Amino acid sequence: MLYRKLSRETRQRRSILANITRDVIMNESVVTTEARAKEVRKFVDKMITYGKNGTLGARRKALAFLYNDAQVVDKVFNELAKRYETRNGGYTRIIKLKERVGDDALAVKLELV
Repeated sequence: MLYRKLSRETRQRRSILANITRDVIMNESVVTTEARAKEVRKFVDKMITYGKNGTLGARRKALAFLYNDAQVVDKVFNELAKRYETRNGGYTRIIKLKERVGDDALAVKLELV
């Protein structure tokens, strides 16, 4: 599986991806860089797929990735799974915004469809 390193060590990268995934699930949108958004999209889709599966094993996998944040996992399994039960994937969209002032990185809005 190809992935972006995001100029971070493994622990830092995993933490960033888990936290942005958590923010997208709780707030239903987040503004971040394009590279991070493209990488986080995979994990948000995976969490919603776990929610649609609904098994205890899927819940435990979601809890393990999201650092045992039960509130986020409950939202995935109770709200988002019902919302996307007829959809076969593609639960997120990326909307390009303007470049950030500090480093000219392309800012995007990652949101749930």
